[in-house]
Amino acid sequence: MRIDYATTAKTIAALTEGETDDVALMATVVCELHHADDRFDWTGFYRVTEPELLKIGPYQGGHGCLVIPFSRGVCGAAARTGHVQLVADVEAFPGHIACAASTRSEIVLPVRNGTGEIIAVLDIDSDQPDAFTEADSTGLSAILQDVFGRL
Repeated sequence: MRIDYATTAKTIAALTEGETDDVALMATVVCELHHADDRFDWTGFYRVTEPELLKIGPYQGGHGCLVIPFSRGVCGAAARTGHVQLVADVEAFPGHIACAASTRSEIVLPVRNGTGEIIAVLDIDSDQPDAFTEADSTGLSAILQDVFGRL
């Protein structure tokens, strides 16, 4: 099953309407996304908790890494650069942090609040190689902007 971004965005908008707590929003978004697509093996947020540091937030799937510095891995790269990281083969990504041996590819998106500050990253791992496309980047970015852009 592949995600229908338009339908998922409407569902998430309805579920999160009026909510302002970022952790509650993250938990709801990650639950909806994780169950919307068979490619999504691990879906979760890493929150910016101190300068240059990410800590695990709400997620679905097996255990994730607890702490990731901005200087390491795909999640760190997304937080550090502010750009989506679309990684077809995690083994080919310099400094990849292997939180789960099953991960073959991943997409990590910066999460910005209404003032443009990066408050987290959304990390989606797949056990399939080259699982993600620009369409995923566009669809996920729109959902994140809609939900977290109002904070």
